[in-house]
Amino acid sequence: MKVIELHKSVTESNDRDAEKLRRELRQQGVLLINVMSSAGSGKTTLLSRIIRDLGKELRIAVLEADIDAQVDAERIAALGARSIQVHTDGMCHMDAGMTRRGLEEMGLAETDLAFLENIGNLICPAEYDTGAGKKLMILSVPEGDDKPLKYPLMFRESDVLVVTKIDALPYFNFDLEKLVERVHHLNPAIRIYPVSAKTGEGMEALEAWLREAVREWKVPAQL
Repeated sequence: MKVIELHKSVTESNDRDAEKLRRELRQQGVLLINVMSSAGSGKTTLLSRIIRDLGKELRIAVLEADIDAQVDAERIAALGARSIQVHTDGMCHMDAGMTRRGLEEMGLAETDLAFLENIGNLICPAEYDTGAGKKLMILSVPEGDDKPLKYPLMFRESDVLVVTKIDALPYFNFDLEKLVERVHHLNPAIRIYPVSAKTGEGMEALEAWLREAVREWKVPAQL
């Protein structure tokens, strides 16, 4: 398993670099989704389920970002998806320059959908544009329904919220309706998908959104 050591971008403007990367990815017809969450929310488990369900119709690649280790990339690669592990030299987020280098090392030939599995926390990743076409955040039921009150920027910045581990709802004091209300107060346009990657509940709706997002992203490249 190849591991890439990355360092924080020292370019003058991360936003400018991110926009350039986004344009290039759109020209290539590759939708990059920045996946953000706290540690232990189930990012890799969710991506593994998506690969198993959609891997025969979409060409999927995963850029796994961690401060150390490579176990997540190995799990993804075992499912047949292209994957590479990147280490962030202690940084708590990915920026556009780091994302570009990781994608270049991994290669995006014959790719429809690429996921950046960002570093696990609800603060730093929300502050840096990686050049992704979509931002997807994950909140697991065991984390509680009060996270929009504590980390509002993450919810404001995301296009999609996936509420994972809903099979555990009977065992936690988690009010899904209250969560939805709080999130929509911060971001009325956000899409919310409650799912269980373990049982498959809710995955059909999320995967339908992914198919449509890929289709829409490819339209300019076909003109």
